[in-house]
Amino acid sequence: MDKVVSNATPLIYLAKANKLSLLQTLVKQVFIPEAVYREVVIEGKRLGEKDAYRVERAINQGWILVQGAKITYPIEITIHPGEVEVISLAKEKGIEAVLMDDVKARAASEMAGLRPIGTLWLILKAVKDHVLGFDEFLSTIENIIQSGFYLKEEVYLKAVRKARKLSRD
Repeated sequence: MDKVVSNATPLIYLAKANKLSLLQTLVKQVFIPEAVYREVVIEGKRLGEKDAYRVERAINQGWILVQGAKITYPIEITIHPGEVEVISLAKEKGIEAVLMDDVKARAASEMAGLRPIGTLWLILKAVKDHVLGFDEFLSTIENIIQSGFYLKEEVYLKAVRKARKLSRD
């Protein structure tokens, strides 16, 4: 995948699991709007969260780019301001894929003509591309869930089955 605009949640949980490198491996350019930067790095550091420093390091290394959207895209669903900025920046830059997990935000991005992908999709893509093995997939999922990432049981089971199949291919 060439480019993606990311929301806060995927960055936070990938960083908590120490798997932010998956994003760097699977996507050529990662953009985040200023609201996501403030939420993940500024607020995260204020709270003493280690993941905030990991994301900040990726920004300093230049593979996550912080950019402001010049125009706010009109959203018909009430979503978090950071999610609005993700959609606005993606539309402005002509980037089709947005990395976000919230159901309402994903719906809003689809209504805006974008393709939402989530944290779980990214981790499964890493298995498909043989960046992660099955055991590493399991430990990554366990780490993000233990960090507070919500995953319905049926979604978890479906993902485990898919990862098992992908790791054999």
